[in-house]
Amino acid sequence: MTPQERIAPLADVPVPVEAELDRKTMTVAEILRFEPGSVIKLNRSAGENIDIRVGGCLVAFGEIVVLEETLGVRITDFNDGR
Repeated sequence: MTPQERIAPLADVPVPVEAELDRKTMTVAEILRFEPGSVIKLNRSAGENIDIRVGGCLVAFGEIVVLEETLGVRITDFNDGR
C-alpha cells in the first residue's frame, strides 16, 4: 500500500499550509507607522527558494513565482527528513 493510499481516509481533513517568504525584525515605532497601503520591503524576490510547512512541519521547498498579478509558490523538492 502506498503512503497516499494509507492516508486516504484523512483526505478531507483541513491542515494549515505555510509558505514563508521572509522574516524581518522591526522596531515598535516602525510597526506603529503602518497604515493601509504600507509596504514592508523583504530581502527575497521571485525565483528564490522558500520553506513550505504543513501543520508547522517542514515538508517541502519551493520557489516564489509571479502568476499574473499575484505571487505563488512552485514546489521544487520534498523534505525527506535527513
